[in-house]
Amino acid sequence: MIAPSADAGSPIYPEDQLFTLRNADGMRVTISERGAALVSWWTPDRYGRYADVVLGYADPADYRDNQVYLGAVVGRWANRIARGRFLLDGEPVQTVVNDRGNHLHGGPQGFHALRWRGEACEDEVLLRLVSPAGAAGFPGKVEVQVRYRLGDDGTLSIDYEAVTDAPTPMNLTAHPYFNLNGGGADVGDHMLQIEADHYLETDATGIPLGVASVSGTPFDFRRPAAIGARLCWPDEQLRQANGFDHCYCIRGRAAGRGGALSAVARVVDPGSGRCLQVSTTEAGLQFYSGNYLGGVRGRSVRPYARHDGFCLEAGAFPDQLNSEHAAAVILRPGQVYRQTTIYRITLA
Repeated sequence: MIAPSADAGSPIYPEDQLFTLRNADGMRVTISERGAALVSWWTPDRYGRYADVVLGYADPADYRDNQVYLGAVVGRWANRIARGRFLLDGEPVQTVVNDRGNHLHGGPQGFHALRWRGEACEDEVLLRLVSPAGAAGFPGKVEVQVRYRLGDDGTLSIDYEAVTDAPTPMNLTAHPYFNLNGGGADVGDHMLQIEADHYLETDATGIPLGVASVSGTPFDFRRPAAIGARLCWPDEQLRQANGFDHCYCIRGRAAGRGGALSAVARVVDPGSGRCLQVSTTEAGLQFYSGNYLGGVRGRSVRPYARHDGFCLEAGAFPDQLNSEHAAAVILRPGQVYRQTTIYRITLA
């Protein structure tokens, strides 16, 4: 069932409408037109007690200055581009830089900061956005749509499509911060598993240096392991990133390209019994351990602290535009960019 939420038509920012989806088991999610953001996701624990497992702001207006991308859809390029530069058909392109001299998540006025046009369509929310040529330095006008659907089996499907009138990079992802205990503690005891044998090592600014094996490192989540324990490992990659902020190369996917929809990650909170499963068509999965959440004022009584939430962002590889796989992430006229990521919450 779908309907505008009680917050729709806020007198502060009446144009930023909120939509709420509900399923047969009482689970509900709320989505904002601002940044096409997943604002909240209420789901029961093993005792039937409901809690919001997504970090968010108390005031819907705060999504207009969402510097940590809480819940938002990010683009037109998710993740980083070294120095904001790349070649497109032999011509240099310079995009805005907003993270240690690099481009990150579409820039300050990326898709996360814009108002999308939302509508209720039966049991789903459809949001549309037009990004003009030259936005953040990217060529080509693009038309994007994102479709959210909540199933009775606890699946939240996010389907992306985009078209362009000129060649342009396209890489979209969702940026929800999850805390499966509902915010009663940080995510240190969450048990994470990722279907990947390799990850991308990065320099001090988050730009990939190369592919590395997870074997013998804190990045090995091929078997479930507690996030907090791994954060304590003495590892230079963790030290320079202040935690995990690295892209995993999903097993069985061609380098730099997506594929069929399949499960790629699983997280279990032992206390609540909630289990999050992530499925995607994408080749990369960025695991971010909320390293810079400290001081962010959200819905909690206290400001958020470091590691109060985690992100699993499906997409292309960071700085792929400056790699041998750049052609795979260029959208051209007549083509349709498609991406699907599904988050499913059940009880373990």
